[in-house]
Formats: sequence, structure tokens, C-alpha cells
Amino acid sequence: MHTYPTARLTLRSLTPADAPLLQAFLVRNRQFLQEWEPKRDEEYFSIDSARWLIDSSTVTNDNKTGLSLYLFRVGEEKIIGHIGLSNIVYGPFLSCFLGYKLDFEETNIGYISEGLQKVIQVAFDDYKLHRIEANVMPRNIRSIKALEKLKFEQEGISERYLKINGKWEDHLHYVLLNPKVE
Repeated sequence: MHTYPTARLTLRSLTPADAPLLQAFLVRNRQFLQEWEPKRDEEYFSIDSARWLIDSSTVTNDNKTGLSLYLFRVGEEKIIGHIGLSNIVYGPFLSCFLGYKLDFEETNIGYISEGLQKVIQVAFDDYKLHRIEANVMPRNIRSIKALEKLKFEQEGISERYLKINGKWEDHLHYVLLNPKVE
């Protein structure tokens, strides 16, 4: 299991026993996250789907092609967010994609920034990655502010990049380079 503490959070991978916690997070935030995610069917919000998501992330965490971490306030057992690195590529590329989401009740408190700082540290120091890429819809102001606060730089726009909530959406492309990798 991967566990990383911050001042106010514990970021950790999930085990099969955490499936009810994950399902509760998904159901609780269904409406809030709908605008920012692919269209989800009813099955996505089931306990079986939560188990599948945990099993899938365990595989990618173990083989280091991804890192899926859930945010918990210190001392609590309620999932309040998720930060994931996906498509980790090694060799001359040393890069990955970053994605994150937060519980609707936990916005504007700084939890995403705090969690992202830790994940960036892990990506650069432990995984020795050179580059973290994040793509965000231009109207997602909160997400843009979080990336810019952490010194991600915008490299451009990808038109009709991802199908979000049933519609192809443009995305701004942000990048953070590891200053320690030459």
C-alpha cells in the first residue's frame, strides 16, 4: 500500500476493504463531478465498480505505470478526493498525466493544492519523472488556479481533446518539469 502524509491529509492507495468508502465518494459527488468527467452509467456507482476501480489501480500502482491516491483528512476514514498519475512512461520520456478531483464539500480549503504538492514530490523524487502533464477545460477555473499555483505552465490548447459528459471538450495543456532531472 502507498501512503503519504501531509500536514492535514493522508494520501493513500485503497484496498478491497475500502470499496464502500470509494462507492460513497462516487455517489456523493455524482452530480458535482458530472460536468468534468466522462458520462457515467448507473453501474459506475455500484459497489462492484468501486471494487473494480480499486483492483485496477492496485495493478498500475504495483507495476508503477500509474499512481492512484485517495485523500483523507488526518485521522478520518472518509474519502475527500483523488489524485492520480496515469500513463507513466519511462525511458527517454519520463512523463505522466495528472488528474484529480475533490469532494464538493471540501473545495476552497486548499486540500487539492496540498495533495498535489505531495504527489508532485513523489513523482519527481521517487519515480524520477521529468514531466507531469495536466489537461483542463478552459472553464474549470478552480483547476487552472490550482495548477498555476503549483507553477504548471500552459503550453497550448487541444481542441476537442476529451469527451466529457457526452460532449467533446477543448482542454488547456499544462506542464510541470522536474528541475532536478537533467
